[in-house]
Amino acid sequence: MPTESYLHPQAGGDVLLDVHVVPNAPRTQADGTHDGALRVRLKALPVEGRANEALVAWVATTLGVPRSAIGLVRGHSARRKHLRIAALHAAAADWPALAGR
Repeated sequence: MPTESYLHPQAGGDVLLDVHVVPNAPRTQADGTHDGALRVRLKALPVEGRANEALVAWVATTLGVPRSAIGLVRGHSARRKHLRIAALHAAAADWPALAGR
């Protein structure tokens, strides 16, 4: 796992991912960092949890892990969010793909 500033390994093997989202973008993609968090532009609108669902789906697909391995810990209605990636899947995740490398 890379040592990016937005990745925070936890005791037990889980990884917290610090994300700053920008909703209503032309397409969903990583777009560098913002204040120590991975900036992700989301195509989804920030209504009725659609942006949160789109973020979890994008992270799961990008890392190559099941959606059930990712939980939204903090920031349900904020632009700054913390996602928890379960330890079982964090070890096998494709971390470089997250930053678009």
